[in-house]
Amino acid sequence: MIPDNLREYAVALAVDAFDGEAITGGKHEFGEWTLEVAPSKIVSVCGFLKYDQKFVRLSTVTAVDRYPAEPRFELVYHLYSIEGNQWLRLKCRTHATDPVIESVTSVWRSANWYEREVFDLFGIRFVNHPDLRRIMMPEGWEGYPLRKDYPVTGSRV
Repeated sequence: MIPDNLREYAVALAVDAFDGEAITGGKHEFGEWTLEVAPSKIVSVCGFLKYDQKFVRLSTVTAVDRYPAEPRFELVYHLYSIEGNQWLRLKCRTHATDPVIESVTSVWRSANWYEREVFDLFGIRFVNHPDLRRIMMPEGWEGYPLRKDYPVTGSRV
């Protein structure tokens, strides 16, 4: 069941009808909608949004390190519906002990490089990603430079 503040948003109602356990929260702020999605539901919700709600464009996958909060990592997906001329932000949270989430490359091929970048800089693993390896840092690089607990001095190679 979706929170009351999302009941005026048709897309949130449609996602809730599709899977009543998918949405864990959300908000409307600065003219933009954000839906918080259970991490285990991200692929099915993205597929529903792309094929049924016409959010055909994935423009970003990024992450935020909320250290020391737990769950520590927040994954952020920005979607766009050309037909409906609207943006939608999805957020999922994952824990620091095992930062893993399912890849959405099966829904949008464009997620490939975005997810590789998030893996490379935050260390979040994407299950079923076709080529999960570093994209920016050298292969022998130790650690993940966008984590808040990453040391900012000293050699890492």
